Amino acid sequence: MTSEYRLTLLPKTLDNVDPTAKAVLEKAKAQVGFIPNMYSYMVNSPGLLETYLDGYARFRRDSGFTPAEQEVVFLILSRANGCEYCMGAHSMIADQMSEVPPEVTAAIREGDPIPDPKLAALSAFTHVMWETRGLPSKAAVQDFLDAGYGERHVLEIILALAVKTISNYANHLFHTPLDGMFADYAWKKRG
Repeated sequence: MTSEYRLTLLPKTLDNVDPTAKAVLEKAKAQVGFIPNMYSYMVNSPGLLETYLDGYARFRRDSGFTPAEQEVVFLILSRANGCEYCMGAHSMIADQMSEVPPEVTAAIREGDPIPDPKLAALSAFTHVMWETRGLPSKAAVQDFLDAGYGERHVLEIILALAVKTISNYANHLFHTPLDGMFADYAWKKRG
């Protein structure tokens, strides 16, 4: 899914940015080892990219979710927002880095039920938080807690929502092309 309007700001590299943006791109490269297309566009607003990088790093480091759970949260939010770029990128990360069972990633990509009960509960609650704009029912929260998560995890999902809103919306506006390393995981929103 992309915006009807496409931003005309060009992607930036370490060679064609001002010192403030260069520092943010260097930070991005240090975090992930390269500068993804998404970052090269987002750095047109250094504060946008830096906020994303900080929130993403904190979620990865401090959320209390396992890497597989983190990826489920990011995939659910990216799918809900219709972000083709993030669905491709996080599908590859799920498969190659975060040890998400392939059938879980496939279920999320297709919008099918998740076969793992705990990950299904995480997925359902993440979607509730997105759909209700942070106004879950008591029953929805209780189902999440009953699945083995804590109230702190509710707050961490809010952090993930913020991070994915930043990246998903920027990708919609830039029509960000998928990096070659994610090409095998390309995803298109249906309907």
